[in-house]
Amino acid sequence: MASGFFALLDDIAAIMDDVAVMSKVAAKKTAGILGDDLAVNAEKASGFISSREIPVLWAIAKGSFINKLIILPIAFLLSAFLPLAIIIILVLGGLYLAYEGAEKIYEYFFPHKDATTEILVQDFTETEILALEKDKIKSAIVTDFILSVEIVIIALGTVIGKPITSQIGVVSIIAILATIGVYGIVALIVRMDEMGFKLIALSTRERSLSKTIGNVLVKALPKVIKSLSVIGTIALILVAGGIFVHNIDFLHHVFPQWPSIVKEFTFGLIIGLIVLAIVNLFKKIFGKKH
Repeated sequence: MASGFFALLDDIAAIMDDVAVMSKVAAKKTAGILGDDLAVNAEKASGFISSREIPVLWAIAKGSFINKLIILPIAFLLSAFLPLAIIIILVLGGLYLAYEGAEKIYEYFFPHKDATTEILVQDFTETEILALEKDKIKSAIVTDFILSVEIVIIALGTVIGKPITSQIGVVSIIAILATIGVYGIVALIVRMDEMGFKLIALSTRERSLSKTIGNVLVKALPKVIKSLSVIGTIALILVAGGIFVHNIDFLHHVFPQWPSIVKEFTFGLIIGLIVLAIVNLFKKIFGKKH
């Protein structure tokens, strides 16, 4: 009886060791998409009133955890019984990401007429501000869902053929670390100015290390926030292009001499613009009817 118990402990320890090793491999494989995920979510989580940044970010992070709770069991079931469905879901998600990226680029060059007038936060009532926050949170959670699918599928791909316990362990670890890591860093980014002001207040001297660092953080935040929009847009298109190139056989073998990043961005942008044109056409057709 005792020997059986210790044998069980040995098996559990062996599984944990395997999971730890495979998790390192999966983390390396998903590093690129995690970088894109960070840029996209940082851009999505910025632009709120200072006092609302952390509550909004917490709401998005909770939505991200719920996304992964939905995605993980479905991914394991589809991987076991209907692997083709995973590719279809990935490509559909890629179309949405490409559309979002292309729309941002289109809006930059051809802004809406009502977007040319600067709208100040103080022009809105508290109810309107909360409604705008709710819309941005929903948009961020939808984008997070698609990026989470990509992260989970890539992590799952590193442990295909392994026992189901190892698959569950590795992919779950990556999913949890991705959420905590990404939104933890995003929280640091959006609160840079607050950290800067606190460092400035630490010293009464005109010149001190804390004041110097604090001033750098305060001055850097607006530039970081502006750059997040550009980085996030590029990341959306790259992630979408990567999905198309790696999951559509025809695109995978087109232009083999091109660097992968150029190829992925090109296909992501072209397909995104096509989807954008189709969506805008439908809006015009159905808009006229109403």
